[in-house]
Amino acid sequence: MSERAAPFHCPYCGDEDLRPNETGHGAWECAACNRAFQLKFLGLLSRGVATGKPSEEKGI
Repeated sequence: MSERAAPFHCPYCGDEDLRPNETGHGAWECAACNRAFQLKFLGLLSRGVATGKPSEEKGI
């Protein structure tokens, strides 16, 4: 099993001073804006992975 991925920036203020929060898995706190947030993987989108260049898919 791999380690959890860590966010690089706070989603609220953009600062990089993030630390894991003791609330649980995926919970982080930002020391700059004093906010706590949680990241959660929801699943894969039904459209899947696009192949080729976007201009080729649109027929441009």
